[in-house]
Amino acid sequence: MFSGEYEYKIDAKGRVPIPPKWRGQFADGIVLKAGIDNGCIEAYPLAAWNAGTEKYKLQSVVLNQKDRRLRRLLFASTFNLELDDQGRIMLPLALRQRAEIKDTLVIAGLSDYLEIWDKEAWENEQKDLRENAFQIIESVENRQ
Repeated sequence: MFSGEYEYKIDAKGRVPIPPKWRGQFADGIVLKAGIDNGCIEAYPLAAWNAGTEKYKLQSVVLNQKDRRLRRLLFASTFNLELDDQGRIMLPLALRQRAEIKDTLVIAGLSDYLEIWDKEAWENEQKDLRENAFQIIESVENRQ
């Protein structure tokens, strides 16, 4: 399980380390994609990504526009990467630009995946979460 948050600087080549305690979970690879929420990049262990997306590969999408659009959302902004010998990944420029990540970022563990945020955007997200925590919790509990 991924939890906690870690702050890093991006090096001149666009690389960032994965926190050491999580590197083993990415030994087979890491999948990066544009986050559903604007302002972040999502990161998944390769095996978890493959297992979670298998059902979309089996569906026929030729005649179904919603399925094609979902595939674009899920796969067009996806990058399969490997950690280098120092436990770093290269953040693709397209994802960095979309998430508006500058030089300092935060990697946050969200149970079964990671989110990568520009430090300032993460701080704003955290402020909003704190201010709206009760409403968020209540809305989730009301769904169950």
